Amino acid sequence: MTDLNRLSGQVALVTGGGRGFGRAFAIALAAHGMRVAVAARSLDQLEETAERIRSHGGEAIALATDVRDEKAVNLLVEKIEDRFGGIDLLINSAGAGRPYGPTWEIQPSEWWSAMETNMKGPLLCCVAVMRGMVERKRGRIINVASGAGTSSVPYMSAYVTSKAALIRFTEVLADEVRSHGISMFAIQPGTVRTAMAEDLIQSEEGKRWLPWFQEIFDEGRDVTVDPAIELVLYLASGEADALSGRMFVAPGTHVDIVSHAEEVKAGDLHVLRMRYFQRQG
Repeated sequence: MTDLNRLSGQVALVTGGGRGFGRAFAIALAAHGMRVAVAARSLDQLEETAERIRSHGGEAIALATDVRDEKAVNLLVEKIEDRFGGIDLLINSAGAGRPYGPTWEIQPSEWWSAMETNMKGPLLCCVAVMRGMVERKRGRIINVASGAGTSSVPYMSAYVTSKAALIRFTEVLADEVRSHGISMFAIQPGTVRTAMAEDLIQSEEGKRWLPWFQEIFDEGRDVTVDPAIELVLYLASGEADALSGRMFVAPGTHVDIVSHAEEVKAGDLHVLRMRYFQRQG
């Protein structure tokens, strides 16, 4: 059974904490005793998250930050460390879904903007918090990726490419920091009716180029945020540190996966890999 008591008193930074997955993760972590800083560009949404935490006896601060801005991210981490002390857990949840449509019809600047939010943001946040983690010889980072990063999803090339990069980045960085006592994970949180999902469903571009996405909800194939929260708490607790660098899926059997960690590593599972054709005989 996962011992979540070990989270009490630790410090977490959750980007994208004003809504969606980020808000849900921040509230859940605070409910188990973590002191939580939430960051995003919209201060009003962040304050709502922080107030929800405080109203239930938790500790939280809201810090408006553009995670694509290196100076802003460094200042963010300094403020958190001044207020709460060293950061034990970083969750990179800030993300962008747009643009949708044929890549050749999309403005390259708009395409790259998604890459900056989904990949540059996590990079900057990881670098900023890992300086302290390396010094203290402990820490965990959870990057909110997507199953879209493991397959082709036409008309979402910016999102898919950025999430694939984030998954690979997680594995590479995990290998670099393992000897420093730091663990990293990528997660697929499941298809949940978040604000990003609503934007895809309601937008004219989404309706035109990705009509199948609406069908997921019409057919009840979406999930609640609860499995993703359970997964994040499990990873934050340290139970899965033996599989640092791997990607976990919600809903999923993460406890069973960790109990077979050696088989997972031997089989090169839960990582992105190229499979090559081999002629038989």
